[in-house]
Amino acid sequence: MKIAILTSGILPVPAVQGGAVEYLTDLYLEYNNRHRLHDITVYSVWHPDVENHPALRSEVNHYVYIKTGGLWNKIKKKLFLFTHRKGYYHYTIEYFLNEAIRHLRQQQYDCILLENRPGYAMKLKASTDAKLIYHLHNEKLSTDVPAYQELYDAADRIITVSDYIKSCVKTINPDDTKTITVHNGIDLTEFSQDKNLKDRKTIGLHDDDFVLIFSGRVTREKGVMELIEVMNMLKDYTDIKLLVLGSSFYGNENNENSFAQEQKTKAAALQDRIIFSGFVPHSEIPVFLSMADVAVIPSVWDDPFPTTVLEVQAMGLPIITTRRGGIPEEVTADNAILLETDKHFVHHLATTVLDLYQHPAKREQMAAASLKRSKMFDKETYARNFFAAIADNT
Repeated sequence: MKIAILTSGILPVPAVQGGAVEYLTDLYLEYNNRHRLHDITVYSVWHPDVENHPALRSEVNHYVYIKTGGLWNKIKKKLFLFTHRKGYYHYTIEYFLNEAIRHLRQQQYDCILLENRPGYAMKLKASTDAKLIYHLHNEKLSTDVPAYQELYDAADRIITVSDYIKSCVKTINPDDTKTITVHNGIDLTEFSQDKNLKDRKTIGLHDDDFVLIFSGRVTREKGVMELIEVMNMLKDYTDIKLLVLGSSFYGNENNENSFAQEQKTKAAALQDRIIFSGFVPHSEIPVFLSMADVAVIPSVWDDPFPTTVLEVQAMGLPIITTRRGGIPEEVTADNAILLETDKHFVHHLATTVLDLYQHPAKREQMAAASLKRSKMFDKETYARNFFAAIADNT
């Protein structure tokens, strides 16, 4: 089958600048390269780091890059804005789509996969006879989004990363049969306890510290501020340390926003007990996770299916997280403590941290359960199920 993949129009594929959607795209492209299932063309924004990337040597995966940066391309985008004022997305994304469509019209594809951009269908349906498949990582298709019925009707298949996202789609059509859930996966060989041990002292931690780790984008909805509040509540427990792993936007410390400054101000009084790593390349994340005793993923929004939960799980960490979005689909009661994000959330988060701090045997049991649970979310299972979902509708 001949497939085109339209990426986000923001971050490149391969995922040289990070990004969960881009990382997951890399995983199924790698699978396709090994098994030679389909002829796939990926449409992505260009970035200098993609040059000479080994993925570009594939005989079955092809990459078409669209330059959106630089002075000349910025001028072209501005001109596009003045001549195309009725786009579904921001004009920079619409510019990317417009350039991709120019190339698509010269090709013949069996299906076009839209990575988390169902709004692309507004223009694509007039430009191609190929089947349209949506891969939804967020709440991009429900009765709360513009033109939801038109977008739903344009799709031949909708793949969602969780049953939670599937339930959002079903607000449009409760009898929906075109939507299928394919849970995300990760490379379990990368996230392994055996390969990634590192001396804590390299980042200012001690062997006898009790280390909590947060991993992910450092944004308000991820609950980092609440976690800092917990550290203030537990200030008398001086050996409890927090490692905040990530930045406000993938690979771009210059994009640090007012919230990032606010949280660092709030953490200033605990500067010897809270470590902010800043952006960490994906390949180095397991090294930092190996330093932790407990992972805390305190999302205060309906997180669709965060891969960070899968990663800490694969590293054999006990997990404290929330009963939001697709998170309950990732873990079990044996390896994770799920909290409600109600008015008592911060208090319950603090008492839960303290409980695990005081009960090492409980941590060991949860750690073993995490390793067992992680086997369900390997990259092979993810990619195999992903391509099966596509083939089932063609």
